[in-house]
Amino acid sequence: MRIGERKMTGEVQGCETVYVNEFTDGVLDPEKPMLGPVRDGGHIIANTAPGCWGPMITPELRGGHEVTIPVAVEGAEVGDAIAIRIKDISVTSVATSSGNDYWVDGLYMGDPYVAKYDPDNDELNPASYVEGIGEDAVRFKSTGKPASPFKFTNGYTIAFDNNRSLGVTLDKGAAEKIAHDAKFYAAMPQNAIQHSILTFAPHHLVGLVARLRPFMGQLGTCPAIAMPDSHNAGDFGTFLVGAPHPQAITAEDLQHRTDGHMDIDAVRAGAILICPVKVDGGGIYMGDMHAMQGDGEIAGHTADVSGTVTLQVHVLKGLGIDGPIIFPVEEDLPFLAKPISDEEMALAESVAENWGMKGVEDAVPISIVGSGPDLNSATENGLERAAELLDTTVPEIRNRATITGSIEIGRHPGVVQVTFLAPADKIEELGLLGLANDQY
Repeated sequence: MRIGERKMTGEVQGCETVYVNEFTDGVLDPEKPMLGPVRDGGHIIANTAPGCWGPMITPELRGGHEVTIPVAVEGAEVGDAIAIRIKDISVTSVATSSGNDYWVDGLYMGDPYVAKYDPDNDELNPASYVEGIGEDAVRFKSTGKPASPFKFTNGYTIAFDNNRSLGVTLDKGAAEKIAHDAKFYAAMPQNAIQHSILTFAPHHLVGLVARLRPFMGQLGTCPAIAMPDSHNAGDFGTFLVGAPHPQAITAEDLQHRTDGHMDIDAVRAGAILICPVKVDGGGIYMGDMHAMQGDGEIAGHTADVSGTVTLQVHVLKGLGIDGPIIFPVEEDLPFLAKPISDEEMALAESVAENWGMKGVEDAVPISIVGSGPDLNSATENGLERAAELLDTTVPEIRNRATITGSIEIGRHPGVVQVTFLAPADKIEELGLLGLANDQY
């Protein structure tokens, strides 16, 4: 069925629009009920909670983020894919805090993102509360002792203008004023349980101006096994292999990930994201909205914010991909991967004719996401995924990415985009040319 066509059957159709304001406990579990279903071609509108720092300092959350409960898409079955048109991403937070972190010994079991630990009661993910402001404000309910397994090496509080076009990092007085009413300034969704990181009032950087360009750090489909949301990727997922806590997995289990945690700044309004379906219904979830980020998220974290997101979803039957594909907004494409213009094509055909050739390849941009325990492994994973998608060799993809594209870092240590110009006839054979043409 072509995108946009309606199935003319007597079956009950999914919802046109599914509204989402509920969150997981930090774990994506395919055994738990999904919301929806939303119909093929329908919309999902969500109010998302901040990722990273808020969940990181909240012991109750069993993942590094607080993402939305997955939404089933009508007709999506294992072996399909789901195309997500990102219609809108809007920041609602007035301010946020972030920065580079260090881990507090004794307050986690192997992995501070997943297994926050109360050593006095030998308890994982215990209840907590906030008292006052500052880095010791989050405390265990059982003992009243500081509970956060994370603190700042260098942190900042950043406030945004009314149009959410830029932010300014604040001094101590302003940061502490915000900290006393942290959830208001974070625009915290009412069903989120995380403690706001604004409570910590970090203020190492003062007076720095940063432009906003929001995108989703988490957007994708549910993995085929239960995984912490922040670890649904090839880099953070490796932290689970042989881990000493109950969410440990084997190396073989990593094949069940869907790489929904990408932190790729191209996953923003106007882009098209294609995700693998590894459980029936797909399970579209999102979170970890970033106000801005340079390639690599090199500080480990960026300005995580609350916001609203509007998506449109389309089922792509039988497109058995292992990880995400992106058709980025054109201005986000590397120079070499931008579509060939009519003038350039005419010149290229003239060069080919001069050498006795009949025509040149019609090509379209495509970006394949790869992930792994380090950047080299992630690049190899992306190259292999691209070669499998196009039914060609890794050496060919290396050449295409070298002369018509680029390898871009999504997140350090191990998420990349392999972006290049791909043969239009092959993209059409895969059923993706309509999406590419819509985009470019």
